Amino acid sequence: MHQICLIKSTTSIQNNNVHYHLPINDTATLYLNDQINHTINIKFLNKIYCCECGKLTKKSFMNGYCFRCFQTAPSTSPCVLHPEKCQAHNNIGRDINWEIQNHLQPHHVYLAYTGNLKVGVTRATQIPTRWIDQGATQAMIIATTPNRYLAGCIEVALKQHISDKTAWQTMLKNGNSTLTTFKQSALDTLTHFPQQYSQFQVNNHIISTLAYPIKAAPTKVSSQNLDKTPLISGRLIGIKGQYLLFEDNKVFNLRRHTGYQVQLTINNDT
Repeated sequence: MHQICLIKSTTSIQNNNVHYHLPINDTATLYLNDQINHTINIKFLNKIYCCECGKLTKKSFMNGYCFRCFQTAPSTSPCVLHPEKCQAHNNIGRDINWEIQNHLQPHHVYLAYTGNLKVGVTRATQIPTRWIDQGATQAMIIATTPNRYLAGCIEVALKQHISDKTAWQTMLKNGNSTLTTFKQSALDTLTHFPQQYSQFQVNNHIISTLAYPIKAAPTKVSSQNLDKTPLISGRLIGIKGQYLLFEDNKVFNLRRHTGYQVQLTINNDT
């Protein structure tokens, strides 16, 4: 039994296989892959702590922030969701030092298969973490830029032809399936690459394949929410993205519940 404040699991890859570790305190983690087939109980203890300032909050915004931090923290700036709005290169931002460390850094534009082909942007140091968090089974870098703004401009041009959103329900039901035409579909998308940014285009197209610890993918999706269901219990049958997959098609988004204080119990009833 563990009493913890939930936070998204940390991840690693070995031979294309994704491994999940859930932090349970400052020094220890729980290896989630080993919990497949075990019954997990997550009991909400009616406390939510802001992931930015650490204060108690009645409601969580944007995956873990109190309302004040949601409005003021640099990590919740509009350009986090819309890279093309980033003004760090103009020395403008909620916290310019944070912007320098996070947005005035090399960024990748990528194509990924998450149940649908999509385009995305992430800081170079976040590969492959970003792909894992989105549940991608295939991904390929198509451009590298010196900052977030330029990557966002490329994404804006490409999303006129391809989605920039993950269809999360389809992603979960897709399990470990891949797109047999991924490379050709990606190359077709690149015909729309904006020529004014061609100097940032990557020509060496390396496809990464990711496999998740999934015993069985859900046939439909029933999202579980601690605000509505303070006790979530079930046999774990898989993990994908930041979702725990349970029997009876129940799914639980760890990242969505960042800062929720819970009692976590695991029954090793294989």
